[in-house]
Amino acid sequence: MSMPLYEAKAELFKLLGHPVRIRVLELLQDGPMPVRDLLAAIEVEATGLSQHLAVLRCSAMVTAHRDGSTVTYALSGGDVAELLRAARTLLTHKLTGQHELLSELLKAETGAS
Repeated sequence: MSMPLYEAKAELFKLLGHPVRIRVLELLQDGPMPVRDLLAAIEVEATGLSQHLAVLRCSAMVTAHRDGSTVTYALSGGDVAELLRAARTLLTHKLTGQHELLSELLKAETGAS
């Protein structure tokens, strides 16, 4: 029996629910990166990064290419970058709304004094 679409989508968002994975995907938007560069950019233990990369690889969000002892990761396609852009847009709208609410609260507080 197959998983309903909404459950599959929930699993996808659960996969994206870790800051290290989001950071890896954001870094890879600029192009492929070797693991050593990812480690330098993300302050996490090598074993932790390796586990997150494995999750992203198994979910087909990233691909890995080995050249000797160097493993380079890349986004598996433009859809991943598009998803991250959409998330940034949603977050921007949310934070803009919070900023406007804060401004209103501050105005009300100043007017009440």
